Amino acid sequence: MDKVEVKFGEWIEKGFNLYKENFGFLVLISLIAVIVSAVTVGVLAGPMAAGVILIIFQLHDRKESQPEVGTLFRGFDFFLNSFLFFIIWGIAIFVASLILGLVPCIGQLASLFVVFVAHALLMFGLFLIVDRKMDFWPASVESFNMVKRNFWPFLGFSIVSNLIGSIGAIGCGIG
Repeated sequence: MDKVEVKFGEWIEKGFNLYKENFGFLVLISLIAVIVSAVTVGVLAGPMAAGVILIIFQLHDRKESQPEVGTLFRGFDFFLNSFLFFIIWGIAIFVASLILGLVPCIGQLASLFVVFVAHALLMFGLFLIVDRKMDFWPASVESFNMVKRNFWPFLGFSIVSNLIGSIGAIGCGIG
């Protein structure tokens, strides 16, 4: 497998432009996905995220007609694998962060680092589940393999994208 080049500026610009062009629609589907995920105590977070990814793919490709809100619920076509992806990795990251958080002085920083590393290593997993219809474990392994060849730039991208997302959430009054 070839080394994937991390294109910070290009990727962030494309994402920002896609969001800017579809602001109202993306806010609406994001709110629906967050509410459904919260009401079900995270059980439906995976399928909701898969639905958001389907919408992002459709908006990005521009070959198909504009997606509708109902497209969000097509994420249920990936229920088992998206659920497993969220629950298995969510529990693993939570436990690792909890244990590291108990270490005096540096534990919380180490915990934060683990979260960023996990985000970097798994950033393609759910996309592979949706786009290539992969099972959760092979998608996770493939994501690891894609990232590990160029780990440090992907880690940097993970940190930058999380900071941008956090600033956006705070700016919308949800953070």
